[in-house]
Amino acid sequence: MRIPDTLLLAVCAFAPDLPAKRVAVALGKGVQAGGMPEPDLCPIEDDLLHGGTTMTALLDRLDLDARLRRARAVVVGEGCLSRETLLSERGSTGPVFEIATRARQSGVPAYAVTGADELDAFDARMLDLQVIVEARGTRGLSAAGRELARLV
Repeated sequence: MRIPDTLLLAVCAFAPDLPAKRVAVALGKGVQAGGMPEPDLCPIEDDLLHGGTTMTALLDRLDLDARLRRARAVVVGEGCLSRETLLSERGSTGPVFEIATRARQSGVPAYAVTGADELDAFDARMLDLQVIVEARGTRGLSAAGRELARLV
């Protein structure tokens, strides 16, 4: 059985001027510059998170479980990682929490990229995140992608 070599980049927006797709593309460029193959980009745009869609339905629509099985590791990303951002506006778990949980259950290592890491050690451990890298702006995200390519 061949070990997968592709990273799954399942990221949310970092800021209004840094939507999920732009975050994923910047990280992806860094991952490739770091010597890894083209990653599987899975931007989770804000409009997907609203309108009554459940997190399970959203992740099923993105075919997340199959994508995790094909990945060497998953990189989750959000503008700010804090206890509050792990929950959605409806009080259920947010996408970063759900993706990290599914990764752990699938035996896929999870890494995180964020503009601000406000998780305490317990919360980061609960998510089973291997590393949390802080990055701001597209240049910082590209640099984070290069660093992750070296670590994974």
